[in-house]
Amino acid sequence: MKKIVYMGTPHYAKEILQRLIDDEEIEIPLVFSQPDRKAGRKGELKAPEVKVLAQKYGLKILQPEKLKEEGIVEAIVAAKPDYIVVAAFGQLLPKSILDIAPCINLHASLLPQYRGASPVQQSLLNGDEFTGITAMLMEEGLDSGPILGYRYFKIPSTMLLPELMNRLSDDACTLTTEIIHNFETLAPMKQSRAMASHCKKIKKRDGLVDFSSASNFYDKYRAFEGWPGIFVEGGMKIKEVTLIDITSQNKMGEILEIKEESVVISCALGSLEVGVLQPVSKKAVNAKAYCVGRGLKVGNSLL
Repeated sequence: MKKIVYMGTPHYAKEILQRLIDDEEIEIPLVFSQPDRKAGRKGELKAPEVKVLAQKYGLKILQPEKLKEEGIVEAIVAAKPDYIVVAAFGQLLPKSILDIAPCINLHASLLPQYRGASPVQQSLLNGDEFTGITAMLMEEGLDSGPILGYRYFKIPSTMLLPELMNRLSDDACTLTTEIIHNFETLAPMKQSRAMASHCKKIKKRDGLVDFSSASNFYDKYRAFEGWPGIFVEGGMKIKEVTLIDITSQNKMGEILEIKEESVVISCALGSLEVGVLQPVSKKAVNAKAYCVGRGLKVGNSLL
């Protein structure tokens, strides 16, 4: 049996933990996740998905605000791990923990590309053709350790963030157990610093879009589906977007066509079909109903 101390927080990490739990050759004496956080309009505390799963199986779980808190290192040492596996945990591991056992991180990009907090969104924002999962040995730097293995695939041009995360989660599950069971035979490969790029944590204001480029607009829509979503100046949210073309030259934000439920909108470069609009503090409606309700016709500006 291989003993694993596991560290993770969101759905992506939960899926990997489930795969480790299901593996009969792996034992998990200790799990870490971020603390419960306030969520929703009522601000009620919500447990991370990793915690919920760990509790379901009766696994011991710790939720420190910082891994440098008193007793954390001692708890990990007492678990006697062969490996520490980390997936979207949300904290950097201090050297005191890195020295306990090999620490394996499952990062959702093809390192050294997109080190940092938002690699999946960044691959969509940049319109990348390929993405994947990297397993690496952790060191004190941010996502800079030697690479143990990859899984990669071509991104369908219409794939949105939730679908992409599901595919990456599936591949991460497979790669995790492959790395653990074959660790002794692997030859870690040093990352090229010259090829490294970094990405920041996504903030709500990143969802602001304009009608200058249909291609950029659509990439933001794909990358920010779910949260923070996309919205125009003034706060109106835009949903159910389809890319029509990326080369035509037009006025920005003009209604080109009103369909059965949607509308086609021009960009300075290209055009888009929009299915749903949601004005600030109001319910979402189909784009045609929004336009009809405001007397907007072909040739008018949507904004």
